[in-house]
Amino acid sequence: MADPTSPRRTVAAVTLDDVAREAGVSLATASRALNGSTRKVADAYRERVEAAAARLGYTANLSAQATARGTSAIIALLVADIADPYFGLIASGVARGADEAGLVVTVAITERDADREVRLVRALRGQRPRGLILAASRPSGEFDATLLQELDQLRAVGGQVVAFGADTEGVRGVRIDNHGGAAALGAALAERGYTRAIVLAAAEGIVTSDNRVAGFTDGFTGAGGEAPRIYRGGFSREAGRAAMAEALADGVATGTVVFGISDVVAIGALSAARDAGREPGGDIAFAGFDDIPTGRDVTPALTTVRVPLEEVGYQAFRAATDLEWAPAPIGFDVLLRDSTPALA
Repeated sequence: MADPTSPRRTVAAVTLDDVAREAGVSLATASRALNGSTRKVADAYRERVEAAAARLGYTANLSAQATARGTSAIIALLVADIADPYFGLIASGVARGADEAGLVVTVAITERDADREVRLVRALRGQRPRGLILAASRPSGEFDATLLQELDQLRAVGGQVVAFGADTEGVRGVRIDNHGGAAALGAALAERGYTRAIVLAAAEGIVTSDNRVAGFTDGFTGAGGEAPRIYRGGFSREAGRAAMAEALADGVATGTVVFGISDVVAIGALSAARDAGREPGGDIAFAGFDDIPTGRDVTPALTTVRVPLEEVGYQAFRAATDLEWAPAPIGFDVLLRDSTPALA
């Protein structure tokens, strides 16, 4: 029996030279086949190299690659809350692009905390990611000086920075038309006969929320509705429940439509109304924004603004990796479902 106190034997790591010898190809060919080179390798050679690497248990040294290239084969994605389906769908689009390009996605969660975001960017910068995608909406929509410094240092070693809604030099921006989509929804609901509305929003200053609140208000009042009552909380289901409970305590008349700034918020509000003995889609109507799959499955099915979130994530990936890139328009559709029946 081996002595458990004796020093553990170490096995030398398999090198790219080992793989090249095993496959019977040059070191340059092995490197191009395994390290994501833009130079084409014939399929027969690539298959031989990949098979040899699998037999030997070879894995690429990402740190060495990053030192040689300036960046690694990593795309870093920062989201506010990975449990929110909105960010999950965006991450899916980023992952699709990374899979096509042979890159790896690292996901970190900011919780919409500015200090935490800076710490995460600083830590991720040590990985020298090929691209960094900031997907979470931020207060005021601007980068503070400390974060900008971190982003500048990442860009200095070749990393591309992408941010949702950004309008900062050197940062590529991916924009969802939150105002336009919410305005179209508000107008459509007023045209269905709704004159009273409640909006469940995040804290004032969160750009995505503010744009959706302003858009809905503009569309709803422009089509004949009254200015909505606004309750503020957050983007979570629990925030939607709490804000709806507050609104119910203040009184919600039959025939009122409740707009949650996201589907998750609207679903929480719908649940709170049902728990209070109200009838969602009957005496109170509900609408959201994003068109997450759960919104189609709840009863009644949720009226919403559909945004192609997986395609948004894919566009963000392309912005992070393409040398030449121009933003493509991101469309939206208003989907009227059973949660907002037309009023007589």
